[in-house]
Amino acid sequence: MPQNKLIAGNWKMNGNLAANEALVRAVAAGMGEARCEVAVCVPAPYLAQVNALRAGTRLELGAQDVSQHAQGAYTGEVCAAMLREFGVRYAIVGHSERRQYHGETDALVAEKVKAALAGGVTPIVCVGETLAEREAGQTQDVVKRQLAAVIHVNGHCISEIVVAYEPMWAIGTGRTATPEQAQEVHALLRAQLKAATGHAERVHILYGGSMNAGNAAQLLAQPDIDGGLVGGASLKAADFLQIIAAV
Repeated sequence: MPQNKLIAGNWKMNGNLAANEALVRAVAAGMGEARCEVAVCVPAPYLAQVNALRAGTRLELGAQDVSQHAQGAYTGEVCAAMLREFGVRYAIVGHSERRQYHGETDALVAEKVKAALAGGVTPIVCVGETLAEREAGQTQDVVKRQLAAVIHVNGHCISEIVVAYEPMWAIGTGRTATPEQAQEVHALLRAQLKAATGHAERVHILYGGSMNAGNAAQLLAQPDIDGGLVGGASLKAADFLQIIAAV
């Protein structure tokens, strides 16, 4: 297992200049000597602002997406090199909302992971099943297929990624996988990474389905859950700090 857990907030399409400043200042001040890494993944227009606000703190910066291309005529896209110029360490790749609303395939996600790594950004690679897939007993097949595509394209570099298991039925719904359900999938993903690289102990595997102040401690106590990708609760400093404290 990684030595430190990672708690990453995903702001999604939320925020404004004033609210961002208040939130980042409160989180940075409240972190103290946090026993984990902490990052916030913010909308692209706010990367510069949050990068400046986090200066001198232990708070890391993340983006919510990255292009599979290094540069060129790709209107609206943002490449890894651009993100690095703004101090970005992490980029969420293949979030279920990108897969669902923007048609991102396993193959595209794998290429985005490759581009992020080449540009010096650590991808947080999201995998997870729908409610229909879970009820049909397909959870293991789905997450293994999604991760296999990334492993196939990125080979030995796979030990440099972060993985986030985010069951789609538990995102923004208030429903959460039980600690046992989450641990079962995390153990499966760990075994898959170990078979591919032999270095699975270096890879953070985060849980990303409605983690909040109330359930974080139980989830984070599981042996293969190395942190959280936190949605709504990351927009409230008190809730986010409670999750950080649960580590």
